[in-house]
Amino acid sequence: QVQLVESGGGLVQAGGSLRLSCAASGRTLNTYAMGWFRQAPGKERDFVASITRSGGTTYYADSVKGRFTISRDNAKNTLYLQMNSLKPEDTAAYYCAHTLNVLTAQAMEDYQNYGYWGQGTQVTVSS
Repeated sequence: QVQLVESGGGLVQAGGSLRLSCAASGRTLNTYAMGWFRQAPGKERDFVASITRSGGTTYYADSVKGRFTISRDNAKNTLYLQMNSLKPEDTAAYYCAHTLNVLTAQAMEDYQNYGYWGQGTQVTVSS
């Protein structure tokens, strides 16, 4: 079992920044990758970014490239998402996700390939 707890969400004006954190505990030794997804009311859960355990490979949705940065601190078992130049369309609940499976780049974007999820943290960007 892996437990994930997100923090860092909040209300910010357009153009502002937020940093999300996700603390992982439990059986994290065999982690392959972790990621961030988001879901707005009435919409599907969308891929935002992911990173392999080594931290050497990162993936981003086109909508956040150049604005968001995913990183991880394995010593602290913590995943981060630095979000800059926020837009109202970034408003959503953000979820941290974890997978033990070795995934292709395309598969990393599919939320069904992640077995563990946090409870989510709300990000609201006002215009």
